[in-house]
Amino acid sequence: MIAYLERFVHENDAESNQDDDVSTISNALELKSTIDAAAAVSASKDFGGIYSVEPLAFLKPSSTEDVARLIRAASSSPNLTVAARGNGHSINGQAMADRGIVLDMRSLATGSIHVGSAYADVSGGALWEEVLKRCLEFGLAPRSWTDYLSLTVGGTLSNGGVSGQAFRYGPQTSNVTELEVVNGKGETLICSESENPDLFFGSLGGLGQFGIITRARILLQPAPDMVRWIRLVYTEFEDFTRDAEFLVTRSENDSFDYVEGFVFSNNDNPLTGRPTVPLHPTQEFDPNLLPRCTGSVLYCLELALHYNNTDHPSTVDTVTNSISLYIPVHSCPEIVICTLTW
Repeated sequence: MIAYLERFVHENDAESNQDDDVSTISNALELKSTIDAAAAVSASKDFGGIYSVEPLAFLKPSSTEDVARLIRAASSSPNLTVAARGNGHSINGQAMADRGIVLDMRSLATGSIHVGSAYADVSGGALWEEVLKRCLEFGLAPRSWTDYLSLTVGGTLSNGGVSGQAFRYGPQTSNVTELEVVNGKGETLICSESENPDLFFGSLGGLGQFGIITRARILLQPAPDMVRWIRLVYTEFEDFTRDAEFLVTRSENDSFDYVEGFVFSNNDNPLTGRPTVPLHPTQEFDPNLLPRCTGSVLYCLELALHYNNTDHPSTVDTVTNSISLYIPVHSCPEIVICTLTW
């Protein structure tokens, strides 16, 4: 098998039929998955667009054992390389394999989310939006998110996973109690703080260099019924950061449940400007409210307060206003308030 793999890696002449090679390597490794040679072009790019490296094949594993078999083969080969690809949102070519094999981790996501009372066991290839949808069926939600929910669990846990809840619960890597990881030798190991702790902490935020995360046990909490959503737009960076720091350092009962900031251009560019900041359908951003001295960049604080259907709107208003009164509003930021249901 290894001899064949070496021929597969080195052979790249006009007489070689890559489709036949792809089929043969799958049989040689006794994989139950499929190898999609046609999709190799799409696996040669990622969200960053910095590099373009075409692999020999794009593997769609059907199980963790398929992943382990391929890694074991690669560990015995001096030339075969393997990379795990979630939803393709890496920015520096981390999910590419130059003339190697890319693993499509999304193929492991089907039926892979099992929700308990305090945690959920999920596939590393599941999207966070899939995890949220499933957990909400039980009135639960993960404690810590990432901004963009169309990312895989294994992908964000390999990086960190930061969003507006991180100031309270830490990044997503701090809200995992157990992992299933295929290490560089092709061994499938369960790891946690007490079992294989070096692998556990190395895999969390390890950019995939210590193994491939195939399953994770993530912490859950009760999901709110409603969310009060607030956005404050600032013209001055100092005011923006001062208010953000003030909010994330307050106690849980005296702050919002979600605090996050971002930057956007002060223009009408649909990709980088004011249109990129979604508002309630009945509201729109009025640039005439901005001071004349406003620069080319604006800053936005996005805040959210969780509450339940049993809470009277006046109570929510009182809580929101009591917290907001402590925020020293500078430069007349435009304040947009709307209520959204989960």
